[in-house]
This record gives sequence, C-alpha cells and structure tokens, in this order.
Amino acid sequence: MPTTLATIKEDLKNRIGSPIQVIAQTGRKRQTERKGVLSEVYPSVFVVDLDQDENAFERVSYSYSDILTSTVEINFIDEAV
Repeated sequence: MPTTLATIKEDLKNRIGSPIQVIAQTGRKRQTERKGVLSEVYPSVFVVDLDQDENAFERVSYSYSDILTSTVEINFIDEAV
C-alpha cells in the first residue's frame, strides 16, 4: 500500500482508463461500493466514471488523502478475469 500522497497520485496516473472498484466508508458501519473506470487525475482529486447500469449519477471524485486514511479503498479490476 502506498504510504505518501505522491506515490498514490503517481500510481493512479499510470492506471488512467483502467476498470476500478471503489469502496467508500460513508458512516458508522456503512459502505458504498461502486464500479467504473478511472478517468481523470487532478492535483487534489481523482475522478471515476461510473457504470450507468448500477448508479444514478455519472461521475464521482475522491481525494488522495481518502486513500491514505483508508476512508476509500480502491481495487483495480483485471479485464482478463
């Protein structure tokens, strides 16, 4: 697991266009799980284009510090599986 914001940004930058699963902590004992494609990487946030079949909205963004603090967990989905 990356331990700095710079390594998290670089790892995500190298995986733009990859299918991704995002699990976000939304409250006490609650999680939301979303699947989509990592579309853009900005200096403070990254953007995921969501699957329209499963979600009511098109895009969602998270900050790199969310990953660092384990508020958000990301998993890249292998297309070969």
